[in-house]
Amino acid sequence: MSAIFTCCLGLVNAGDHIVASRSIFGATVQLFNTILSRFGVETTYVDPTDPAAWAAATRNGTKLFYVETPSNPTAEIADIAALKAIASARGALLIVDNCFCTPALQRPIEHGADLVIHSATKFLDGQGRVMGGAVLGKADLMRERIMPVLRTAGPSLSPFNAWVLLKGLETLSLRMDKQSANALVLARWLEAHPRVARVLYPGLESHPQAELVGRQQSAGGAVVSFELVDDGSDLRACAWRVVDGCRMISITANLGDTRSTITHPATTTHGRVGVEARAAAGIGDGMLRVAVGLESVEDLCRDLAHGLG
Repeated sequence: MSAIFTCCLGLVNAGDHIVASRSIFGATVQLFNTILSRFGVETTYVDPTDPAAWAAATRNGTKLFYVETPSNPTAEIADIAALKAIASARGALLIVDNCFCTPALQRPIEHGADLVIHSATKFLDGQGRVMGGAVLGKADLMRERIMPVLRTAGPSLSPFNAWVLLKGLETLSLRMDKQSANALVLARWLEAHPRVARVLYPGLESHPQAELVGRQQSAGGAVVSFELVDDGSDLRACAWRVVDGCRMISITANLGDTRSTITHPATTTHGRVGVEARAAAGIGDGMLRVAVGLESVEDLCRDLAHGLG
């Protein structure tokens, strides 16, 4: 969040306008709606998969496009090159949150992004040891717009945390390859389960944007979301039965560890987002998110089966 806030402080002024994906991290929504709005910075939220909606939302004073792709937790894919073309035509910069893929699976700058943000707490570290963020971009943009904020406002990592994150980067590609392979197996298993209505995973052939995924990403990533079948029961209670039934998968809203984690987005990562905003983003009470680790994927399936029945 410090990385995101630093970019906003460096790139927008009072009265400016941001166009953002409606499917971004809940805390980012809160940052835009409750902090930046105090300074007259307005944000318009649009469908991340519809470039025409981004174009229609721009106006005089639009300075930033902000998108997370794949989105959390709905795995929507934004066309980075298309958004960059629209942003450039209107004099705006494009920021891409690359948390789920990391540079091992997706390199947004190669598709036109001006800045890339990572939650280093997650896959870059890989073992849940420290918190951190990262901002990447061309040298002149970083030097002229981002570094002055870092120098004066102080949102910088401790040296120890930076060292831990650098050590995590040494195994990033190896971990992402294996965790992505495990996630694909788990996603296919979930697709065949009678209690699962829909699986949201970019690596599946059934993903509605499979062609775009193939152009932007080298693999589907390690995060699998799925929706339970609505049989008339309380979906939130059903989802929590699945969570509480897990014996091996860690129950936490964090992700990116070598150990698999599970969470219920509607009451955790997006719990502070309004009901209407969650519904617009496709986050229902029956949705669960699994960040797949390095365990045996057969064990992961067996663990989820406890709650799924």
